[in-house]
Amino acid sequence: MSIPTRDLRHLVSEAPRVMVVDGSRMVRKLIGDVLLKELPNASVVPCNGVAGARAALAAGHVDLVTTSLVLPDGDGQDVARAVHEAAEQAYVPVIAVSSDVQHRLETRTLGDEITDYFDKELGYGALVAFLRGYVQPQPVVGARVLYIEDSRVAALAIKRMLATQGLAVIHVESAEAALDYLAQNREGDDAPGADLILTDVYLNGPLGGGDVLRCVRGEFRLGKRALPIIVMTGDENPDKQRDLLVAGANDLVLKPVEERLLVTKILFQLRAARLVRH
Repeated sequence: MSIPTRDLRHLVSEAPRVMVVDGSRMVRKLIGDVLLKELPNASVVPCNGVAGARAALAAGHVDLVTTSLVLPDGDGQDVARAVHEAAEQAYVPVIAVSSDVQHRLETRTLGDEITDYFDKELGYGALVAFLRGYVQPQPVVGARVLYIEDSRVAALAIKRMLATQGLAVIHVESAEAALDYLAQNREGDDAPGADLILTDVYLNGPLGGGDVLRCVRGEFRLGKRALPIIVMTGDENPDKQRDLLVAGANDLVLKPVEERLLVTKILFQLRAARLVRH
């Protein structure tokens, strides 16, 4: 799924209008409190469903939206469509915050109006980290990314991008080299040798990114929080994307990669993993 993004750092210094849509008053308050902490100048507009969201949009523009996918009077995608219809050509990020995210990803039933997503099952602490990373990203000091890419041109650009975030990049050019590295670092205090894997799905050689994914989750028995994996793919085939998610990919990013989106997703996965470990 192609997920557009924009640099949202201007929200920190301005007075954005943020809409929070969820059928639970408690969830609306939790999300609103997080956003107000990160964006103290914001005006938070809580809505309990699609009708309330449409009324809020009729009253004025919004700069950022979070919505549950399951609402008392409809679907979160109805909210997303209403936002984009009201915004016309302006870009407004719509983040799905729902316990239904994983199912919707695997069935490829999230529309392009949803610009990003968060699974409620990860917990409140991870939600705080996600929203903070979305509107005001902070580096994750000391994190190591095992980056698998056989194109030297693409690898150079991504390595520079990640280096600006203070991330240590371990670059290998094949799935086989990545698996050898993980095997060598399987034991000891430094295991598993990286904090996150970033891989292209198609690689030169007999093995690809999908094989790395299945081996890490299967043979190495490292789950999504023990070693997050983000897969970059240029293939929009929904069945192939679903297979990667079912096999244990934490997230997918469509190529060509948009820098802000990739950095946001990497930093979030690193923070979420550290929350679980500690």
